[in-house]
Amino acid sequence: MSAKILDGKALSAKIKEEIKEEVLSLAVKGIKPSLAVILVGDNLASQKYVSFKEKACRELGIESIVFRLPEETQGVELISLIKDLNHNSSINGILVQLPLPPHLSENIIIENINPLKDVDGFTPLCLGRLFVDNPLFVPCTPKGVLRMLDEYFIDIEGKNVVIVGRSKIVGKPLAMLFLRRNATVTICHSKTKDLKEITRSADILCVATGRAGLIKADMVQEEAVVIDIGINVTKEGKVVGDVDFDSIKEKASYITPVPGGVGPMTIAMLMENTIRAAKIQKGLEE
Repeated sequence: MSAKILDGKALSAKIKEEIKEEVLSLAVKGIKPSLAVILVGDNLASQKYVSFKEKACRELGIESIVFRLPEETQGVELISLIKDLNHNSSINGILVQLPLPPHLSENIIIENINPLKDVDGFTPLCLGRLFVDNPLFVPCTPKGVLRMLDEYFIDIEGKNVVIVGRSKIVGKPLAMLFLRRNATVTICHSKTKDLKEITRSADILCVATGRAGLIKADMVQEEAVVIDIGINVTKEGKVVGDVDFDSIKEKASYITPVPGGVGPMTIAMLMENTIRAAKIQKGLEE
């Protein structure tokens, strides 16, 4: 029997309708949420992601301001722009599109964002608060994964969760979120030995490596929940994930498609974080 599809596209549409209502209620109070996005360079994937974010803002009534900077932009210029946005009371959220060009330090750049405007949840303060179980803004992709599991009534407590990928954007914060929900979490990465043995132990398997088709059917236990967070483009131009969807869907209980799974949820959670940032800055939330 084929796995049930975790439809991130449909769920994100539902969440966006809820956000629209919230934007309207804020408008009555004279509040228009705004998101500033900074894009440095000509990375095609980054340009596409930024266009998705612009489109979502337009649909929901959130003001979107995009700063497109040349590849050669220096750190001091970028930090100066971020500091200006930090002090601009009309800007609620600040997002620096990653990856940055190699000459720019992502850590240094992100550290300069005001945590109260860090709608990506990547500043040390936001990540630290997640670690001590007092989150401010939760990184959008991990937040979207948990929301999807909840929507489909997939129990997390006591489950063995395996995460393949240890980035600070997905793998590490996702592990913290699962630990908060009383799962037993294993994080795997490129140096992990016997990867297949570990992934086969997962009740819930999350994969975020950026390696197309890394996880095959023999690496997944029967009835596992498989969350594919990877986005890869083949030579033929097809968008695929990190798991072999066609074979694994015959074995798993639930699986996310790529595209149409985690990706739309990431955008929806960014919009949600932007609304929360506006409310915090206007004293409507703590």
